[in-house]
Amino acid sequence: MHNVTVTPEVWERILAIRSGRACSCCGNWSDGESAALDLYGPLARRDLGPITVAQIGQSLDGRVATVSGDARDVSGPDGLAHLHRIRALVDGVMIGVGTALHDKPRLDVRLCSGPNPARIVIDPKGRLPDDALVLRADGCRRLVIQAVDRKRPAGVEVIRLPLVDGLFAPQAILAALHEAGLSTLLIEGGGITIAGFLEAQLLTRLQIAVAPLLIGAGRAALTTPNARLTLAECIRPDTRVFGLGSDVVFDCGLTPLANAAALPLHDRAKSSPCQTASYLS
Repeated sequence: MHNVTVTPEVWERILAIRSGRACSCCGNWSDGESAALDLYGPLARRDLGPITVAQIGQSLDGRVATVSGDARDVSGPDGLAHLHRIRALVDGVMIGVGTALHDKPRLDVRLCSGPNPARIVIDPKGRLPDDALVLRADGCRRLVIQAVDRKRPAGVEVIRLPLVDGLFAPQAILAALHEAGLSTLLIEGGGITIAGFLEAQLLTRLQIAVAPLLIGAGRAALTTPNARLTLAECIRPDTRVFGLGSDVVFDCGLTPLANAAALPLHDRAKSSPCQTASYLS
């Protein structure tokens, strides 16, 4: 397991990777800072094409909430900071309408420096109220993906898609968001939404942040719609493990692109950072 240390200097480098001004390989870093570059560098890169990452915060026994629905403190403080860092590195963060209604998330970046992402809600039947926190006007893009002909407040972008057996096709969602200029996406919840993209083989990475907590009963973190009957049929991703302090993150690469993004571009022993020209070459 690699223990992560996010210093201001290494986070500045990671944001520079996001903007195409540096790489994650070069420079003199501590072991913890190097682990931070290994964890966040693949999410910050923009030179390998569109990526879709999902993140789940869960207990040791695979729960995301109690039987009453209490999910507020499943992730520890370092797990929450990790989630905010991912938000700062993506173009848009996506949730299903159930998560928007129940958890009332803000989906902004508060626990680290960096830009706020576009906020995207999958709302087939138009259930999300116009005064929901995710639709607040604060200068960030707000998008609702819906099947119904419902108007939204000024500034909220509406993407109309058809339903297939009562659901949106995950491929159609990604295609529409890429067309809207959002190529690096985070699916933050809920488990049903994440499972749909996982089952459709559309996730580049899946990150599971495990907190030292036993809930015992309640909502499971991830349940795919099609059960696998043998272990040979199960997904076995290329997995790296990072310690964040209060939480442990399992970073699962699900595609060749994910594995390529985790490979260094240069020898990390170099002392000077790469500049845009060499990074994008």
